[in-house]
Amino acid sequence: MSILKNDLFKQLALAFVLSVAGAGASASTPTTVVVAFPAGGPADTLARVIAAELETTLKSTVVVENKPGGNGAIAASYVGRAAPDGHTLFLSSAGAIAINPPLYPKLVYNPKKELQPVTMLVSTPEVLVVPASGDIKSLGEFLEAARSKPGSVTLSSSGIGSMPHMAISLLKIATKADILHVPYKGAAPAIKDTVGGQVGGFFGDISGLMAFIKDKRVRPIAIAAAKRSAVLPDVPTFDELGIKNVHANNWYGMFAPKNTPVETIDKLNQALRAALGSDAVQKYVQASGLEASPTSPQEFENLIDEDTRKWGGVIKAEGITVNE
Repeated sequence: MSILKNDLFKQLALAFVLSVAGAGASASTPTTVVVAFPAGGPADTLARVIAAELETTLKSTVVVENKPGGNGAIAASYVGRAAPDGHTLFLSSAGAIAINPPLYPKLVYNPKKELQPVTMLVSTPEVLVVPASGDIKSLGEFLEAARSKPGSVTLSSSGIGSMPHMAISLLKIATKADILHVPYKGAAPAIKDTVGGQVGGFFGDISGLMAFIKDKRVRPIAIAAAKRSAVLPDVPTFDELGIKNVHANNWYGMFAPKNTPVETIDKLNQALRAALGSDAVQKYVQASGLEASPTSPQEFENLIDEDTRKWGGVIKAEGITVNE
């Protein structure tokens, strides 16, 4: 009998040791933030600034992994298939979540069914810029040129279905102006040709254009938001200029795989809120022209649903299609 008791005691002791070891291994498991853009871009930089602060709030290692390609499909699919344990996250812009679903007839991932919103991180409205070396100095002059020579005035975007493309579409719908859309493969070449005057203008995130605006290589003439930007206080909104409903707000948010436990989502939400409030992230956000925009998971999900309906309507109205 005593032998049985000793064996039982040993088994219980071993189980306790293994459970403690397992808990320790779980606590030390690194968190991976997957980004659907190449290293060095604004989304990647944002991810790394936030990841550094998350290490403090989560008390574990946080690494950033870049998986560009497929208009966000590669990264979204990867995270959607990951274990729902809170250790694999997806930092995405609005495009992969709210624009791709109504744009692509056959999307290899379903953000609604495969991803769980955690929180919006930051937002940035689109701003319309023209070459600083050109003659156009206002939205009125730009639209007058478009109306006097239909189809000859061009606006570039970072690609078909991008947020800049959506902003161009809103402007065309609101003004009935015959503007030629010139899609590029990314913002960098579109901005380069705008600076050089090869295209008439570019719609882009304020954060991605601040350096060019400060250097006076491009001239901002209108902001696609309900209010002026704190970093561009002298640039009017389209609403102020009499052009209504041209609101294009690009956001970046964090997602986890679907079926991640509610308590894990809440923990991540609180950790990300704390990271966004840190001095390092605030400094980066303000310098970049971004706005920290933390939400609850439900608020973020509601916004995504609203944006998906909005951009789906624009895509249908403009007859926008992609070659898959």
